[in-house]
Amino acid sequence: MARDNRVWFHAVLSTYGAWLYGDARGFRTRHHREHVEGDYKHRPTVGSYASQEWRSRKLLKQDPVTFSPAHRQLVGEALQDKLTRLGAWVLIVAVSAQHVHLLVKLPPSLARKWLGMAKMHASFELKRHGWQGKVWAVRCRPERVRDKAHQTNAFHYISRHAEQGAWVGVWKTPPELKV
Repeated sequence: MARDNRVWFHAVLSTYGAWLYGDARGFRTRHHREHVEGDYKHRPTVGSYASQEWRSRKLLKQDPVTFSPAHRQLVGEALQDKLTRLGAWVLIVAVSAQHVHLLVKLPPSLARKWLGMAKMHASFELKRHGWQGKVWAVRCRPERVRDKAHQTNAFHYISRHAEQGAWVGVWKTPPELKV
């Protein structure tokens, strides 16, 4: 039997325009090139980055993307379908209005590539159902799960998104065991 080289990741995918430079909820620059006071828990003082946020909104090519409740299941199932076909094991997906959380087991060297392919597949599925324009923000943030406790915490964190209106899908059988 071949050795399983896949590892668990908690991945966060954001929609286009969901988290902008200068956002009042707090933000980070890529690779932390600029120090920014505050974060989503301890927000920066009101108006301190208003000019940066105004410029970011002005530069958007379209309005920020928000998934309707009707689109959330379509997106979640499309992501799960593509990742499974690539060889990943998706345990849970939560699709909110402007972001997606996944707990997925995949090869570390292919994590970003496979997540990008899954985002592309979900975009195609949305466009088949009439969606127009961009869907996703650039890149994603797969965080490697450190241990069983981290995996359990991530699973419960993702599942709690249902309380805020997210569509949540859970698959208990590994793809290689599906009949």
